Amino acid sequence: MKKALVFTSIASAVLALPLVSLAAVNNISDVGSLIINTINNIIVPVLFAIAFIVFLCGVFKVFILGANSEEEKGKGKTLMLWGLVGFFIMVSVWGLVNILTGTIGFGNSSGPSGGVPSAGVQVGG
Repeated sequence: MKKALVFTSIASAVLALPLVSLAAVNNISDVGSLIINTINNIIVPVLFAIAFIVFLCGVFKVFILGANSEEEKGKGKTLMLWGLVGFFIMVSVWGLVNILTGTIGFGNSSGPSGGVPSAGVQVGG
């Protein structure tokens, strides 16, 4: 288990190195944008995929392997539950990150663009 943790840590550091070296960080807003973009574009989709795979493994255990075994059905239901918990956590994290992005303004240093919004209806002359 310890070797797997060390390997995972080293692999994560190696894969994240280009993100840091090519970041061209000039100020704190750039650092925030880098972190937000990394979470939104890399980490969350990978975790969604993992949660989906866990859910599918649970479905497989319940409906295919658990046809005759109550023990396999129980294990499958547990995996399905953990897959759904993973989905819920990822949607929550993604929502919080996007709220943070909108509130603090990371990734949008120029402000709103396009001028004043209009409804497409002319009032007056």
